[in-house]
Amino acid sequence: MFSEVLTALSVSGLSRTELEKLIEIPRESSHGDYAFPCFVLAKTWKKNPVEIAKELAKKINTLKGFEKIEAIGPYVNFFADKTILTLKILKTISKEKEKYGSNNLGNKKRFMIEYSQPNTHKAFHIGHIRGTVLGESLARLRKFCGYEVIRANYSGDTGMHIAKWIWCYTKFHSKEKIKSEESWFAKIYVEAVKKLEGNEIGETEVLEINRKLDERKDKKIMKLWTETRLRSIASWKQIYQDLDVKFNKHFFESKVEKSGKKIALELVKKGIAKIDDGSTIMDLKDKHLGVWVLLRSDGTVLYSAKDLALAEEKYSKYRIDESLVITSVEQNLHFQQLQKTIEIMGFKNWKEYNHLGYESVRLPEGKMSSRTGNNILYSDFRDELVNSAKDELKQRLDLTNLELEKRAKVIAIASMKYPMLKQDTNKIIIFDKNEAIRFEGDTGPYLLYSYARAKSILKKVSKTKNELKMYELTDYEKNLVTELSRFPDVVKKANKQFAVSGIVHYVYTLSQTFNEFYHACPVIGSEKNSLRAEIVKAFCQVMKNAMYLLGIPLLEEM
Repeated sequence: MFSEVLTALSVSGLSRTELEKLIEIPRESSHGDYAFPCFVLAKTWKKNPVEIAKELAKKINTLKGFEKIEAIGPYVNFFADKTILTLKILKTISKEKEKYGSNNLGNKKRFMIEYSQPNTHKAFHIGHIRGTVLGESLARLRKFCGYEVIRANYSGDTGMHIAKWIWCYTKFHSKEKIKSEESWFAKIYVEAVKKLEGNEIGETEVLEINRKLDERKDKKIMKLWTETRLRSIASWKQIYQDLDVKFNKHFFESKVEKSGKKIALELVKKGIAKIDDGSTIMDLKDKHLGVWVLLRSDGTVLYSAKDLALAEEKYSKYRIDESLVITSVEQNLHFQQLQKTIEIMGFKNWKEYNHLGYESVRLPEGKMSSRTGNNILYSDFRDELVNSAKDELKQRLDLTNLELEKRAKVIAIASMKYPMLKQDTNKIIIFDKNEAIRFEGDTGPYLLYSYARAKSILKKVSKTKNELKMYELTDYEKNLVTELSRFPDVVKKANKQFAVSGIVHYVYTLSQTFNEFYHACPVIGSEKNSLRAEIVKAFCQVMKNAMYLLGIPLLEEM
């Protein structure tokens, strides 16, 4: 119905794009299904917004598919004809199934999204989960909206943190067998940081190791680096399997070091970069972006130069139309400097090299840090949630150990992902395990429970095909169908704003609306059996589509 509203409001003189940004969905159903604020027209129409609303409502009052269109103050409010809407939506969902809500906004543009970015030789902790699940959800959303999506991961497998790890291993752990465990790598890195505090001799030794890593000539160091790098990467496999994340391309810093140094030196020759106290820098102070160091005074390469090489490779080799890099907000300035530098370099698609920063994840007791070891490793975090889910299930059901494990893992993943995705990226997440694992309220398990409840209804409904008949709808049925009709618009908005939190809020509201319908509108044994069963079926399909976009698995039974 949204498209009909857009077409009708074209009489306002605004473009379709402008209208899409302005049309609202009222919080209260008494104000209609859509509302258009007329304030923006006051200047061009030279009238009071209240008068404009009355005039617009009068012009388009006969719009097909709507019970009424009326002016309420400075707003034009649209009330959909729920009978027409119900038949249309149920028919559309039944026909389109998993494609319901999708669109072709991307028009097959090649879109590369880079996310997750764990560093080798360090912990994959719960702070990494936010960027990983956010990136995966946005990748799914973009594909759902008609883009050709390339999922990319970019990891730091060289640099000072590796030098510190190698220093600590060779000094204190050289007799230990190398393991493919994130906890083992994390433990040694944290130990390195602590042992290097105020240790000038140690810091000098680390700098020497880093220089040798950069030169790649020391066979002993390179052998150790190669083996531990591969073992560290192997430790991520189970994590990505748990989170249902798959990448098309995995970039590594070690592969772009040489090209990054080459680009930095070329920028100096062209007068774009300069040498300052031995370091190669981009002086961006006149752009209010400070100084961006490309190479250290000893010639070793920094993240900045590597990112220039990576940007060049992404566009030249993969011929992408648009790029999005997702990192913590701590790198916001870095990416502003990167974008400004590639603009100065004459980079053709610099405007399309976008960055999305997300805030940190904290525990109720405070901020985490991989340097101090004050964090929770992914594996420990997952196991804790799985055990909590098991305890909850044991109180409710008598399950086999195999079934208990299966359901608990799905519930744990939902409990993990949901809080990470429902917050806007500019807000810090305080992750409370006890809150996240609850089966009631604004949580992942609540969504799973709502879906499983709907599926149980469909299993009990007679398999005999009844003719779909329309009856006078209750408010509960109207509200649920209206929510189902909103999904395509929610998807479009989320895609345009890179904001999957909108889908999270939608699916929670949808679940609440379904549960209100469930308690007030019996399906089995009702004369409305066929219609209500179709509404429940449509709810299951939209839930399935929305939860897929969020990367949250579902359970047929809780």
